[in-house]
Amino acid sequence: MEFKDFTSVHDMLTYTVERFPEKDAYRSIRDDGSLESVSWTEFAKQVRRVGKSLIALGVGKDDKANIVSYSNYHWVLTDVALASIGSVTVGIYHSLLAKDIGYIVNHSDAVLVFAEDAEQVAKLLSIRHELPAIRKVILFKGEPPPGEDWVITYEDFLELGSEVADEALDARIADVEATDVAAIVYTSGTTGIPKGAVLTHDNITFTAQSVFGSAKIFADDTAMLFLPLAHIFARTCVFTALFAGCNTTFARGIDTIGDDFKTARPHWFPSVPRIYEKVHTKIISGAQAKGGVALKLFNWACGVGNRVSDHLLANEPIPFPTRLQYGLATKLVFSKVQAALGGRVRWCISGAAPLDPSIGKFFHAAGVLILEGIGMTENTSFTNVNREDNYRFGWVGPTGPGIEQKTAEDGEVLYRGRNVMREYYKMPAETAETLTEDGWQHTGDLGSIDAEGFLKITGRKKDLIVTAGGKNVAPSAIEGLIATSPYISQVCVIGDRRKYLTALVTVDQDNIRAYAAENGIAGESLEELMASEGVNTLIRGIIDEKNTELASFETIKKFRLLEEFSIENGMLTPTLKVKRNVAMERFADVIEGMYAEA
Repeated sequence: MEFKDFTSVHDMLTYTVERFPEKDAYRSIRDDGSLESVSWTEFAKQVRRVGKSLIALGVGKDDKANIVSYSNYHWVLTDVALASIGSVTVGIYHSLLAKDIGYIVNHSDAVLVFAEDAEQVAKLLSIRHELPAIRKVILFKGEPPPGEDWVITYEDFLELGSEVADEALDARIADVEATDVAAIVYTSGTTGIPKGAVLTHDNITFTAQSVFGSAKIFADDTAMLFLPLAHIFARTCVFTALFAGCNTTFARGIDTIGDDFKTARPHWFPSVPRIYEKVHTKIISGAQAKGGVALKLFNWACGVGNRVSDHLLANEPIPFPTRLQYGLATKLVFSKVQAALGGRVRWCISGAAPLDPSIGKFFHAAGVLILEGIGMTENTSFTNVNREDNYRFGWVGPTGPGIEQKTAEDGEVLYRGRNVMREYYKMPAETAETLTEDGWQHTGDLGSIDAEGFLKITGRKKDLIVTAGGKNVAPSAIEGLIATSPYISQVCVIGDRRKYLTALVTVDQDNIRAYAAENGIAGESLEELMASEGVNTLIRGIIDEKNTELASFETIKKFRLLEEFSIENGMLTPTLKVKRNVAMERFADVIEGMYAEA
């Protein structure tokens, strides 16, 4: 494909405004469920207004500003405005504790913070004495605390730029070059302290085009976003939509996502495996709860869907009788799954962690195509993705246009291209470990590449478990396999330098309570149920069944049941990946207990 050499993010925005001036750029779902839309022309005007206010506050070229907020229109507007005047956006997950927010604010050398609401402002006020460089906190919604002039509303912020001349703004926009920094994106810190990946304007505009060249995205599409914009995966999808000229609709939050799908009616959306797993669990549990004829109908439909899926994966024609059966299965069963996603989804993307192939196959059978891909913060969250007309479950697809890949002698996957970051901010040693002199990025992923360029991830170098017997085990694949059960929420496999593998397992509370009620298992609290013989027998049976799909050295010998991991209790990253290092430390006694037993 031929790439456009944009000088900046603002240059890419201008390109889109010229092509689609009156098309919807962004849509927000109001509290009452209605939609509020902004056209590309209006968005560009608002970008200029925000840019002037930033200049009025003395935000200079290369100055950093933090955004601590859930994904919303103000997030994107502020981000693009900062980039337009040559300043740098540093997103911060709204779920972080005050101390963790403080670390990123100070490490990034930020001068402003944009905060979502009173909850985020309260965090910032609690550490104000630790943030001497912050000039103002700008509040997206709500009012500042009484008498607090450090915090201002977004509306008051916008008024600050009223006296800034167009010429001053235009001069700042013209001064931005492709090699300038547009964003510093901090890693989620699954194994240690977050590192700030420095991304340039060229990183962003190139990657948006490479994604566009890998997927069928049209200007009339609607993309729905509910992932956090502090994660580069979500931002890359937003910038891709910007390049394509299609609108991005912001969900109100995870709690309203079911209703928001029906309102937004997206053609595509990005998500992480845990969301697909939860939806899969809900569908299966719902069918099982109905039982009787309804369950038989569901199982029949799944059988028909699997046959159709097999034919499609093999590029074979679907036999006429199977097509008829699938039409009936869709009408009676699968249409409900499709309707729950708004009724017009062509495909969706899964990234940030491995997706178990059985989950992808289930949705494919139901007429919903999940295209698994891969990317990292360090490569602007995009290197590989399956194609709508060429996909495999369990693989992350070929590279996007303009991106090179190879494997090292030890199987580590390496990339080179304009998507690869410039450096880690203020971390030269870590940069040197990650980037080679000739531009290759070490990913830490282990994988294999076939003759068609499809990549299969087999594990992580740092997460790789080496048993006492010298066997190499990739825990993520085992964890994904076991977590497909509707009774299991998360799994953390243990066993490095040990004689056998064990697992920390969290249960799905609703499904476990329902199972206990149906099977007469006593226990009022979840803790009592997890300690019961009946629940432990259930989970043991599930793990034993999954063990039959694994090599002997990969099987789970022992497990312990724990309360569900969450972002709030510090066990999950904002993209819902288990913090393995935290689990190992927090449950050290539990782990040792499994190996101390005879």
